[in-house]
Amino acid sequence: MSKVLRIGTRDSQLAVWQATWVQDLLKNTGVASELVYMKSEGDIDTVTPLYALGVTGVFTKTLDAALLNNRIDIAVHSMKDVPVQLADGLKQAAVLKRASYKDIFVPHPDLKDPQSIFGMGIIERGTITITSGDSQKKETQQKTTIDTGDRIDAIVATSSIRRIAQWRRRYPNHTIENLRGNVNTRLRKLKESDWHGAIFAAAGLERIGLKPDNAIELDWMLPAPAQGAIMVVCRTGDDHAFESCQSFNDEDTALCTKIERDFLSGLMGGCSTPISALAKIVNGEVVFKGQIIDPDNPRMGIAEIGAGDKKNGASEMGLKCAETLLSRSIIKNLIERIRNKERKNNGEA
Repeated sequence: MSKVLRIGTRDSQLAVWQATWVQDLLKNTGVASELVYMKSEGDIDTVTPLYALGVTGVFTKTLDAALLNNRIDIAVHSMKDVPVQLADGLKQAAVLKRASYKDIFVPHPDLKDPQSIFGMGIIERGTITITSGDSQKKETQQKTTIDTGDRIDAIVATSSIRRIAQWRRRYPNHTIENLRGNVNTRLRKLKESDWHGAIFAAAGLERIGLKPDNAIELDWMLPAPAQGAIMVVCRTGDDHAFESCQSFNDEDTALCTKIERDFLSGLMGGCSTPISALAKIVNGEVVFKGQIIDPDNPRMGIAEIGAGDKKNGASEMGLKCAETLLSRSIIKNLIERIRNKERKNNGEA
């Protein structure tokens, strides 16, 4: 009789949906499995902003420990929650085909005209662009003012430092409120609040059928590295678990998310760092865009980088783009300032 794989998952509706999808994929290949439910540190503390927790892996450490202690055989995670450096003894078993990578604005249920909050938008930035085969850097300065209607002082909720930085850069007159908890909890908190709306990942709401019809896609907001992707992790040396997951490993998603996470790793980023990245495959080429914003000065302190390369030669693109940004002293100083804040949040001297 073949071994029944134990699938570790957080007990939120979205996490269970993701784990059940993996269970169905395993069943399609004749592999029996069962779900094992757990609560993560990030699920227990739903008040403290993520960037203030000062730790990485708040949603994955409990499952990591269960894997290492042989209580489960694989763990299913939203990939953007997984630290770029897996715990010793664990390895990536599969990356599922990516869903939407976009962020969306979910209006308060009683807000009659959601578009009304998008008043005066201001963008001021410096940009670095590099392309394959061209070692020269092109630096540009850009200032754009977007007027989409009457300016109002909206209240928008999110706990993501990345989303906060990008939103404040575009809408400096808006107030940001902290919003923690799983998807269902955050939607409930929004309904009970006096906020105009909140920011969510589109994929999460779409997967469990909770995306409101009046949700607005934020096409201008660059996502978190690996947003919209699901990762399956197993123990190093567990060949049965690893091989069982290979049939649903999506190579294109695995490549794009590797590039994005390499960019994050190269800039020494974590959950409390306003780093965004997106890699897409277009006509056999990987197109990449990465960004870091100064959280203390989002309207002015921004660096962007873009790159393109053939699919079969793009695996190191993320690291190379990070190295290009780090070659600028202003970016190195920004990274060091952010890391000092992380050390303070971690209680380090």
